Amino acid sequence: MADGPIHDDAVADTLRKLAVVFAEFEQRLESTPLIRKLTRGRFETADYHAFLINLRQQVKDGALWMSRAASNVGERHLELRSTLMRHAVTEHRDFRLLEADFVASGGALEIIRGAPKNVGSEAISAWMFHEASKPDPFGLLGAMFVIEGLGSIKARPWGLKVQERLGLPDEAVRFLLYHGENDVEHMQEFEAMLRMVLPDAAIAERIVTCARVTARLYALQIEEIVA
Repeated sequence: MADGPIHDDAVADTLRKLAVVFAEFEQRLESTPLIRKLTRGRFETADYHAFLINLRQQVKDGALWMSRAASNVGERHLELRSTLMRHAVTEHRDFRLLEADFVASGGALEIIRGAPKNVGSEAISAWMFHEASKPDPFGLLGAMFVIEGLGSIKARPWGLKVQERLGLPDEAVRFLLYHGENDVEHMQEFEAMLRMVLPDAAIAERIVTCARVTARLYALQIEEIVA
């Protein structure tokens, strides 16, 4: 569908609703024990390792659910399918950066590779794959807004706080610093993806709902991290 006032209004309205979801998400994250320790200067190496262990699980699954979502996008939206596939290819090795950071900060590779998911990580993984398995899973754009938005806004400040608090070298916080820059570009692509599926009231509602659920489950994942 060609762009126009109705199209623009639908995109702008969806972005406004997603911004509200994200603001609530930020508040929820700031109240989790792990992030409170980071912002209040009580963060220890064990906390960082616990964070990397659990984040690795979600990051590794991320490229997989994006690939599955792309495979379920129909022929009417081939451009969106291609975009999702590019994202999956770009990110499918990112969990290796987390492993390298873990080792560079004093952890053992077999520990981070062998650790189980916590209940929050299990919940968000199950939710993502459930959504990605639906025909035309456009709701997952809401999940991408939350996760990529978190990376673009929080990853670099968190990485710098961790580095300062723990006295770590750059090679021990590469994942957070890299995503603080890289996810900004992803967010710039997000509006273009919205334009591929809007205006459609039902799709817009699903995108916002998916963002809200993803935010809650992501916060649960962080809440469940215990060093």
